Amino acid sequence: MAATLNIFLAILLSITNGAYGASCGVSDIAVSQARTGSLVEGQPEYEVTVSNKCNCAQSNVFVNCFGLNSVEPVDPQAIKPVDANRCIINEGKPIAGGAQIKFTYAWKTPQDFPVVSSQALC
Repeated sequence: MAATLNIFLAILLSITNGAYGASCGVSDIAVSQARTGSLVEGQPEYEVTVSNKCNCAQSNVFVNCFGLNSVEPVDPQAIKPVDANRCIINEGKPIAGGAQIKFTYAWKTPQDFPVVSSQALC
């Protein structure tokens, strides 16, 4: 009987821990951007803010960036292309709950940065 109870408690605990870890994900990473009002080589500059809305840290945050076009240098510690379509945010390091990562770029039109994956650290 005690062995059965221990197995039941172990299963219940693993399900509960899994649920907490699964509570954070890509839907908790928000990306917003706004024009800064500056022009760089005649192109408008945009500031992008990547926010972690979850209480848990999230790492390995990837966004679609399609090459990250910019006429000004972009901070590679904030965002860096990893292939033709995706960029990694914050060098893959954890973004604490409630924290923000910001970067600027300058291009003809604003670019979309949809979040494609992240790893919750709960």
